[in-house]
Amino acid sequence: MKILKSLAVLALCAALPAGAADFVSHADNKPQQLSGGDKVQIVNLWATWCKPCRKEMPAMSQWYQQKGKKQGIELVGIAVDSPENVSKFLKATPVSYPIWRYTGANSRAMMRDLGNTVGGLPYTVVRLPKCGAQQTLLGEVDGAKLDSAVAAVKAKCGKK
Repeated sequence: MKILKSLAVLALCAALPAGAADFVSHADNKPQQLSGGDKVQIVNLWATWCKPCRKEMPAMSQWYQQKGKKQGIELVGIAVDSPENVSKFLKATPVSYPIWRYTGANSRAMMRDLGNTVGGLPYTVVRLPKCGAQQTLLGEVDGAKLDSAVAAVKAKCGKK
C-alpha cells in the first residue's frame, strides 16, 4: 500500500508544472498559482530590462480595462525580475491587472512549461484551461493580437 501511495504522489508531482509554486503576488508576496477553470486567462511573462515588455504593458493595461474585464478575462503579468526592479517600474508605469513575480530557480523550465521553448520575452499565453485550448504569442502584443488570440481560444472551445 505504501508503494501505491508513493507512486500516486510521484504521479501528481509529475503532472504539476515545474515551478508551479514559485509565483508570488508582487503587491503582498503571497504565493499564487495559475488556476484551471472555464474563464479565458492571459498570462504575460515579462521583465523590466526587456524593452518590448515595457512598451506593451501600457497597451495591455488599456486593453484589459476596455475589453478584458468586461469579458471576464483573467490577466496576470508575471515578472522574471527582482522585486526592486518591478516596484520601480510599476511606480513609473502602473498597470490595471495583477503582477506576480517568478521566485523559482529555473525560469527557463517554468517558461517551457508554459509553452515558451525559445525562452524569449515578452511571452504571452492566452488559454482556456477547462478545454485545454491555448494560443502563444512570442514578442510584443497589442490589442489586436490579444483580440485575435482570445477569439481563437474561445472558438476552439465552442465559446462565444
